[in-house]
Formats: sequence, structure tokens, C-alpha cells
Amino acid sequence: MSTTAVSTSPNSPTPTAAEVFAFADAEIGAAAAEQWPRADIDLGDQVPSVTGYVRRIQVADRPLHAKFSLLGVSLVSLLRGACGTWPQVRAAQREYVQRADALIPREAAQLRLLAETGRPRVCPVAGVRRGVLFTESVTGPSLAQLLLDRSQDSAALLTGVLGELRELHRPDAVRRLGPAGAIGERSIAGTFQRKFNGLSGPVYVQRLGADRCAAGDRQDIVDVLGRVIIRLHRLRMLPQPYRRVLVYGDLKPEHVLFPHGPGQPPVFIDPGLLLAGTAVDAAKLISRTVLMLAAARPGPETGKHLAHGIAGLAAERMKGLPAKARRAWLAEVLVLWLMDSVNILTTYLSAPAELPLPAQGTALVNRAVDVCRMVDRISADLATAGGTGAAWHSALNQAQAVAA
Repeated sequence: MSTTAVSTSPNSPTPTAAEVFAFADAEIGAAAAEQWPRADIDLGDQVPSVTGYVRRIQVADRPLHAKFSLLGVSLVSLLRGACGTWPQVRAAQREYVQRADALIPREAAQLRLLAETGRPRVCPVAGVRRGVLFTESVTGPSLAQLLLDRSQDSAALLTGVLGELRELHRPDAVRRLGPAGAIGERSIAGTFQRKFNGLSGPVYVQRLGADRCAAGDRQDIVDVLGRVIIRLHRLRMLPQPYRRVLVYGDLKPEHVLFPHGPGQPPVFIDPGLLLAGTAVDAAKLISRTVLMLAAARPGPETGKHLAHGIAGLAAERMKGLPAKARRAWLAEVLVLWLMDSVNILTTYLSAPAELPLPAQGTALVNRAVDVCRMVDRISADLATAGGTGAAWHSALNQAQAVAA
């Protein structure tokens, strides 16, 4: 397969999904042919994503996942014209894949680093070519599925998963990853700052849901998120963690799989290692668990179990900390939880109609008004003088309510 086989439209102001997907498929096919020149190669289904382009691929009898990144930006940003016209993107990509700091080589290096350390267990790298990362497919239920199917075990499941990162969070682990190997693009606070800072932030918010939501819902979403973003900018001034460690960075329930069952150690996929406080991993795991509840709407009983599990997770992580440190850690988790929820919800809402969303993304767009009201109430409680403990209990109640 050749990249020159893909047609371009020089008059098109922004890339189209058809152009981007065809180009990505061509690059994946060419990379696979270079990596395994004598093997039969079959491209499988595309895995819907708003970030990178992911496709299942069969190399001989070996099932793999192929991940391709255009300029290291999200597909949403690319299709919205953040990187220029399609010919400009193509030209820039030729240079980008040669760079040592391109996203795919860093992710491959992180997976190999984690494989060497042995914990947490990660999906093996099968190859890297032409800006394409090939990884072994991992089977088995995800943490997301187990949390819904076995919600009564959520405390053990969540604390167990975060416990797998204990070695990663040790101070000496920082030395294993040089500054150039970190994936800072997945920082929760950094992403929030990029999205909602300066003059472009309010314009971005005003356009949310243009291709996805009814007009009445859109106005509610824009109004509520406007308030929430202002509060979170103020809350972001909370004291920063006194010690930074190596964190997984992109810890989501769907990124943790149990190939040998829930009683055995899980396997992690899609790392985003960076230097930050330990609250980052807890916050992203909590945020995405609550958004999963909002999307699935499993009912009050499951919501109650998951809220209990989240409370247990936080209690375990704060065990042994002095009272002041506990309050600071919990406050940081709350702020990062809300920032992450706003980050991903607004990404889904800003996605052009031609970009397929993952099933959870579609469900969250349909419930965007409810999710916005949830983060509005939690952020309002956190911004008042009621104390971090009161805000935390209120947040758990909101998480439980959104499940219904």
C-alpha cells in the first residue's frame, strides 16, 4: 500500500474523515508489510476513537491492534482544521514521523519500559513502523465491564487496579523515564488549560454540540459549562503536590483488562506516563468510572455500589497521611476529576458528525445536560466554604445519582 494512493482535495479547508481514514489505512498496511514482509495481512474493524486512529489487524494467525497518530493531535482537532488543510497535514506528517519526540515512538518506549519493570503488566509491543504502533491484542473482560457486572466488588476492583501502580509511584521510578519520554499531552490540567485558556476557550465552548445536540440542550450545556470552567480555573490555584512521581497518566476502566479473570493480575493498555502527583491516576480512574455510570445508567443499586467503591479507593490511598495532607490530596483529586470529565465530554461534543464516536461517547453526548449539571453541582460545592470533606461526600452522592 502506498500513501500516494490517497486522493486529496486542495480546495477543502479542513481534512475529511474519509481522507484521514484512507490515509491511515494505507500507512498501517504499508507499515505492516515492512514489518512482516512474508505474512498475510488483513485489516480488521476500525476501533472508534476521538484521539488516535486504531484498527484491528490480522498478521498471519496473529491478532494485533494498529495505532496511528497524525501529528500527535486528536482526530477531533485534526478534522476541525487545527493543523491546516489536508495537503498541509500530509506534508507536516512526513516530517513528524521522523521526529524522536513523535507520540507513537514515545508510547512504544513506555510500553517497553513497563514490560521490563514487570509491573504493571502491559500489552506487548509487536512492532513500530512509519508512525504505526502494533501491539498484541489482549482478551478478557475490562475493568469497566467488571464494575458494572460485579458492582458489589467495586472497592476491591478499584483499589486492586490502583495497587498495581504502587511500584510506578515509588520515588525511584522517576529515573526510569527521561523527560523526553513523558507524554505530557495527556496531562489532565494541561489539557484543560489548552482547551479553555485565552480567547479561543470561550469560542470553543460556544460551538459545543453544534453537530451533535438539539438547540435547546446546546444552550443549557454551554451555559453550565461556562460556569464550571470559570470555577475550575479558580480551583486550579490549589497548592500543587510537594512530590511528583511517575504516573500511568491514561488510567481508564476500559484500559485495564483481565485476560485470566478478575482474580488474576490485570493487563494495562495505552499508557501516558508523565511526572505528576499520585492524585492524577486516582482522579482519571474516578472520572472515567463515573462517566461510565452516566453512559450506562445501570440503576441506583449499581450506583450505590460504585460510589462505595470510589470512597474505598480514596480511603485506601489516603491511609497513613496526616489530616492536612489528606485534605490536600482529596481536594486535588476532586479538581482533577472535574477537569478530566469536562475535557472528555467537550471533546465528544465538539466532534464533527462524520467522526464515529465510541459507544460510551455517543451515550454521554445524549446525556450531556445531566453530566454538565453533575459537574456544576460538584464544582459549586467544592468552591464554597463547606470544606473538602463535605464536597467529597456530595460528589459521591452525585455519582450515585447519575447512575440512575
